[in-house]
Amino acid sequence: MVYYFNSNTVTPVAFIYVGKDKVENEELIKFGLDEDVWFHVDKLSSAHIYLRMNEGDSWERIPEDLITDCAQLTKANSIEGNKKDNITIIYTPWANLKKDGSMAVGQVSFKDPRKVKRIIVAQRENSIVNRLNKTKVEKFPDLQMEKEEKLKIVRKKDQAARLDRKKEEARIAQERKEKKWQKDHAYDELFHEGDPEEVNNQYQGGSDSDDFM
Repeated sequence: MVYYFNSNTVTPVAFIYVGKDKVENEELIKFGLDEDVWFHVDKLSSAHIYLRMNEGDSWERIPEDLITDCAQLTKANSIEGNKKDNITIIYTPWANLKKDGSMAVGQVSFKDPRKVKRIIVAQRENSIVNRLNKTKVEKFPDLQMEKEEKLKIVRKKDQAARLDRKKEEARIAQERKEKKWQKDHAYDELFHEGDPEEVNNQYQGGSDSDDFM
């Protein structure tokens, strides 16, 4: 089971989701998307919270209010962290998560620790948590199928973009070819010899001196 939430702190509304337990967390780790950002309480057990960004958004420039929503939801979904003040929430792109066979269920590390950000949550803000909980929906998604469908869409976009680039490159190449031809033949008319008949007439006119012989 996966829980879904909406944050209205941004437009369009942000999409946040979390696994019910560590089994679902494994599935989320495995079938996350490049636009997902992972949140967790630092050094404490907590749910894995994911923010799905809109296409083109950067995980390094997430609006502050949306970061606060995700951090509060992460804190609220940590048994120990929910009871403490001044806890640290860490977040990083899903693509930076590292998982190998030696790790326990639900456990992850990072490919690049430099891509992990930290924020301090002073205390739980019930107004935020309650607002998010009002949008909570429980679903049983096929995460693998969802990812495969998403990747198909991405591949189609990439193919269309490559085709557009090829067409543009072909257009530019043809344009350059035409400009080169025009440049190479710009003086053709200036250097073109006169009509052969006119040239012959000139020579004929020059032989009139024979008449005076």
